[in-house]
Amino acid sequence: MPTNLRSQKRDARSVLEVSRPISAPDDTALFVDPQRRALLVGGIAAASGAAMMASGARSQTKPDPTVGHDMSTMMDDPYAAPMPGMAHGNMTTVGLVDHARNGFDPTAMLTDWETGRTEQLSDGRTLRTFEVDAIDKEIEIAPGIFFPAWTFNGRVPGPALRAKEGERLRIIFRNFGSHPHSMHFHGIHSARMDGVPGAGLIGPGEEFIYEFDAKPFGCHLYHCHAFPLKRHMHKGMYGLFVIDPDPALRPEHVAVAASRLLGSSENAEWQEMAMVMNAFDTNFDGGNEVYACNTVALAYMNVPIRIDKSRPVRIYLLNVTEFDFINSFHLHANFFDYYDTGTTLTPTQRTVDVIMQCQAQRGILEFSFADHESGMYMFHPHQSEFTELGWMGLFDVQEPSA
Repeated sequence: MPTNLRSQKRDARSVLEVSRPISAPDDTALFVDPQRRALLVGGIAAASGAAMMASGARSQTKPDPTVGHDMSTMMDDPYAAPMPGMAHGNMTTVGLVDHARNGFDPTAMLTDWETGRTEQLSDGRTLRTFEVDAIDKEIEIAPGIFFPAWTFNGRVPGPALRAKEGERLRIIFRNFGSHPHSMHFHGIHSARMDGVPGAGLIGPGEEFIYEFDAKPFGCHLYHCHAFPLKRHMHKGMYGLFVIDPDPALRPEHVAVAASRLLGSSENAEWQEMAMVMNAFDTNFDGGNEVYACNTVALAYMNVPIRIDKSRPVRIYLLNVTEFDFINSFHLHANFFDYYDTGTTLTPTQRTVDVIMQCQAQRGILEFSFADHESGMYMFHPHQSEFTELGWMGLFDVQEPSA
């Protein structure tokens, strides 16, 4: 085991709440070293240095041996599994997380939109119903590192709820957890649907039904608003909540609105992804030891995200990181347009490669690799500490499939 990866087992009762997660297999949980900022990764090296070692100063006029992802001509890196010789170095964990045991897979999460079930109301509008359960569950956030989470529907982040502007939404919320919980939606609704004490906060074994109209359109979130709020947030009780614009209500931007409407032919041209930036305080000292996008550290380094270079990319990005004031997203070798909160159909920032978000801030990123050569393109926050502790990934840009 690399010397910079130090994990230990402790008696969970000395660290965790009195109520153990109901799915915990035994009385112990695995934690990283209690010293905040102990490295998760084995054999970390600077990506630029690894790239130089891999091939030396490669000519810009000769074919690049990495095109088509043939790594056979590159120096093997013993720490770069499962991608030996990868040009971006050995920024990865040792081993892999068991996604089947977790019950969710970060790759599937990118496109796993929860659309609920629909029916038509007497006034002709659509009623869209979601069912969400609060469940205590131990999850694996990095190889061999387990976290006693509080979840929505057994996953962190919770399901990515998606609806259309103007629909009536009904969310049936049941609490199977060991603490009081709620669902607070960042949208427009009445006070009695706010998901705070006295307005939707329920105890274990109880149920509450939230009902409101889907507005405004944009990229939003929901989260538990029980107190202490920082505990309920960092334990995993949050999720993405997207309301697509109704093109019929946006005649001045009908094409753009149609491209965001899930299920439309215009939307099918896009490669859309749900990304939630989060982190975990594994020893409960008020500071994070593991950083991630969609919960599992370095998930998109181990399994890069496949991108068809002929189709544009749209990312619904949300930051729910607790204990750190700011998180960020940086795209290598490219620039994007950014729609802060997603409530406009014209960009709030154009041609940028880094954006910052405080907790609960979110937005939509749009970009294209159409003019790029095929290859691996990195993305990560521009807080280097977050990057080295798990929050980074790769886009595997390829020619269109036959």
